Amino acid sequence: MGKKINFKLLKNGSYVQSSVTLLLFFASWGVWWSFFQLWLTSKSGLGLTGSQVGTIYSANSAVTLVLMFVYGALQDKLVLKRTLLIACGVLATLVGPFFSWVYAPLLKHQFVIGIIVGAVVLSAGFLAASPVLEAFVEKMSRQFDFEYGQARAWGSFGYALVALLAGFLFVINPQLNFWFGSGFGLLLLLDLLFWHPAAERRVDLAQTATQAQKSPSLKEMFSVLKMRELWEIIIFIMFTWTFYTVFDQQMFPQFYTNLFATQALGQHMYGTLNSIQVFFEAIMMGIVPIIMRKIGVRNTLLLGMLVMCVRIGACGFANDPVTVSLIKMLHSLEVPLFCLPVFRYFTLHFDTKLSATLYMVGFQVAAQVGQVILSTPLGAFRDHFGYSITFRVISGIVLLAGIYAFFILKKDDQDVNGDPFVRSNATQSQLTEEQN
Repeated sequence: MGKKINFKLLKNGSYVQSSVTLLLFFASWGVWWSFFQLWLTSKSGLGLTGSQVGTIYSANSAVTLVLMFVYGALQDKLVLKRTLLIACGVLATLVGPFFSWVYAPLLKHQFVIGIIVGAVVLSAGFLAASPVLEAFVEKMSRQFDFEYGQARAWGSFGYALVALLAGFLFVINPQLNFWFGSGFGLLLLLDLLFWHPAAERRVDLAQTATQAQKSPSLKEMFSVLKMRELWEIIIFIMFTWTFYTVFDQQMFPQFYTNLFATQALGQHMYGTLNSIQVFFEAIMMGIVPIIMRKIGVRNTLLLGMLVMCVRIGACGFANDPVTVSLIKMLHSLEVPLFCLPVFRYFTLHFDTKLSATLYMVGFQVAAQVGQVILSTPLGAFRDHFGYSITFRVISGIVLLAGIYAFFILKKDDQDVNGDPFVRSNATQSQLTEEQN
C-alpha cells in the first residue's frame, strides 16, 4: 500500500516540484546557517562574544518580523504566483559574495552598519523567506491534492544533506559554506523560473482571477491583530518556539563543540550530528501527519512542547558529548511535532484565505518578536552564568508555557472556522457531522 501511495505522489508534478523547491531552499540556507553561530564566535570566523552574537540575532529578528508581515500579506494577494519567491531566490544566489565581500568586512570594521545591512539581506533572502515558502507550499498542497508534511520533509532532507557537507567545508574554510549556499541558491532560482508542472499550467485563468478576488484585503489582514485568540497563540509561541530558537541557534553549536578536545574536531562532529538529526527529522515530517490523524492537532502540539522542554532541560544537566548527542536527536521529533500541528491549527480554527498572514503573524512574527526581546539578554545571561543554568531556566519557562497552552489551545472540534480536521479513526457519521 505504501508503495502505491509513493508512486501516486511521484506522479503528482506539483508535489515533486514543491518538494524539490523546499529541498533546494533549505540546502541553500542550511549549508551556511547550520554553522552561522560558530562562524560568528570561533577563531576561524569572527570571534564575537555571546552578547554581540545576541545583538546580531536580535537585529535579524527585528527586520524579519517586519518583512514577515509584508511577505505574508503579499503572498496572500499573489495566491500561487511565484513573484515573491523568485526575488528571494535571487538573494539566495548572492549569499556567497555578500558574506565574503560585504558582511564579514562590515562586522569586523563597522559593526553597527554590518548588523543593519546583514539583518536586511539575511531576513529578506532566508529568515522571512522560509515561512512564506512553507505557506506557499501549504496552499499548493490544498490546491493540487498532496500532503504538505510529506513535501516539507524534503526540505529537512535537503538540510540534512548539506549539514553533513557543511561540517567538512567549515573546517577547510568557512567561506566555502557561503559559496555553496550561492550554488544551491542558483539551482533554486532556476527551479522557480522554469519548472511549471502541467497541473499548474492547466489552472484556468478565470479561476486564478477569482482566487485573487477572494484573497484578503489589507484591512482584513490587519484585522487579524484584533483577534483575542491570535494573541493567545502569540504569547504561547513567544515563550516556547522563541526560547527553542535562541537555545538551538544561538547557544547549542558552541556549547556542543566545546565538549571536544579540539575546536576542529567539535565542528566536524557537530556537522555530522546535525546531518543525522535533520535526516531523521525529514523522516518524521512524513510520519507526524499520520500521528496527528491518530491523536489530533492539539494533542500533537502539546506532545511537541513536552519533547522541547525535556531536550533543552536535559542539556542543562549533561556534560559529555555522547549524552548530549543522544539528547540532540530528540530535535528530530521536536520540530515536526511542533511546526506541523501549529500550521494545521491555523488552517483549522481560522479563515484559510488568511492562512499565510496568520501563520506569519501568529507563529513566525511572534517568534521573531520574542527573539528581538530575548536574544541579547539571554546571550548576556549565558556569558555570566554559563550554559547549564541558562538551559535549565529556558526549559522551566517552556514548561510553564506548556501548562498555559493546555488551557488556551482549542480542541479540534471547537470553533472550526477553516478546514475541518477528522482523525483517521473517526466513524463515517462523525465525518459527515464534521463536514456539516
